[in-house]
Amino acid sequence: MGYTVSDLSIITFPTDVELEPAPIDPRWILEGTPRARNRLLFKSNDGTATTMIWDCTAGRFNWFYDCDETVHVTEGAVILTTATGMRAVAAGDVIFFPAGSQATWQVDQYIRKIAFLRQTLPTAAGFALRVWKRLLRLKRVLGVSVVPQ
Repeated sequence: MGYTVSDLSIITFPTDVELEPAPIDPRWILEGTPRARNRLLFKSNDGTATTMIWDCTAGRFNWFYDCDETVHVTEGAVILTTATGMRAVAAGDVIFFPAGSQATWQVDQYIRKIAFLRQTLPTAAGFALRVWKRLLRLKRVLGVSVVPQ
């Protein structure tokens, strides 16, 4: 069980935690019997951002990304095949998968990653959020109310 961030405190959590089974959709498996596990570490208050630990044994499988995912590989290696070609990724590498993308993972032995997932907002909501943040920054810098009275 991870933490939901409900205040402004800083939370730490070890990354050498026990993981729980997180089976890959059998329709996505292309070769072998990859066994995936994960553990939720953190979840934002609004539910749009999460941090997870994930690992997987040998196999080849497709993965479809329904949210933005930034990955830091902490152990092992994988060969990724995407629309732009193949690339080898190993411990220490960071990868970004935008929502809507797809990759084929070829894990020869084992891989472990920390994944930072973020739900994408509709364009209009993203624009409104950026405007709101700018107004809050102005309030902080100028010390004035940004909401008309």
